[in-house]
Amino acid sequence: MRTLRNVACGQTVKVKRLSGEGPVKRRIMDMGITKGVLIFVRKVAPLGDPIEVTVRGYELSLRKADAEMIEVE
Repeated sequence: MRTLRNVACGQTVKVKRLSGEGPVKRRIMDMGITKGVLIFVRKVAPLGDPIEVTVRGYELSLRKADAEMIEVE
């Protein structure tokens, strides 16, 4: 299983599935990250937290813990 946390800087991936429960999953979906959407990884901080991505034309920063819940292909 490949998650957004493992994606290298400069790559574009497609969301396959969201894991997680309740409010956390809801918050991720409210940010526009849903099944089938493309995510471009812009930057990864030196220690890996946060990850800066572009989703649906806007920029977003995600914590490693949140990125771990987003399964990609």
